[in-house]
Amino acid sequence: MSLFNLKNTLIIDAITCTGLFVFCIFATATVANLLGLPSELVTVAGWIGLPSALLMLFVANQKVPNKGLANLIAVGNLGWVIASFVVLAMFAAQMTALGIAVVFVQAIGVLVFAIYEAKGAAALPRTITV
Repeated sequence: MSLFNLKNTLIIDAITCTGLFVFCIFATATVANLLGLPSELVTVAGWIGLPSALLMLFVANQKVPNKGLANLIAVGNLGWVIASFVVLAMFAAQMTALGIAVVFVQAIGVLVFAIYEAKGAAALPRTITV
């Protein structure tokens, strides 16, 4: 994967995280009702999106993205995927069909981001500090 593609992936991922933040924080009750999830869980998910987006934009705007931070983003996305399936396991009985579909599809989407970001990070040169 070229450096250009890693940067684009990080920017697109940051945009989705920003969208998550906006919807989950400013429309918490609506999102919670549509998905059948507790509003506290929706709020926490939204607040996770903001620093994630900021980190992604920071790394994407570096002349040469920091390999460690790019790997951290990929690992964080894998954590999000795992957490999404935990949410499905814990709350599926109360979730709406839309909620189950949204959580499942976004988990797969985030997994795709994680794969591209990990491949992009692997292609980066190691940063040596003296």
